[in-house]
Amino acid sequence: MPLPHPLPAPLADVIAERFRVLAEPMRIRILDRLRGGPMSVGELTAALGTSQQNVSKHIGVLSGAGLVIREKEGNSVRCSIADESVLRLCEQVCGGLQRQVAELQALLGPASG
Repeated sequence: MPLPHPLPAPLADVIAERFRVLAEPMRIRILDRLRGGPMSVGELTAALGTSQQNVSKHIGVLSGAGLVIREKEGNSVRCSIADESVLRLCEQVCGGLQRQVAELQALLGPASG
């Protein structure tokens, strides 16, 4: 469904909030790890080399924004991607960065050694 143009102010606020949620590097790293499938908070903690408290805090924000699902499994919590469109958005941003780097490299010419 196409977005209305111009964007109504309340819709712009919702979009800006989604970008604020994604503006934290640890949240991007968590989403990247979850691309491979569901992981427990403990597995994410070990994979990311950070504290369980840090991972849980960011999972809470991602879950509140509807990007991640948390499911209790025994004594642990398994997390998975709730909204696959966030992965496509990350890929588009990464593709744009790759194009910018390639253009910059073309301008600078071959590296001298």
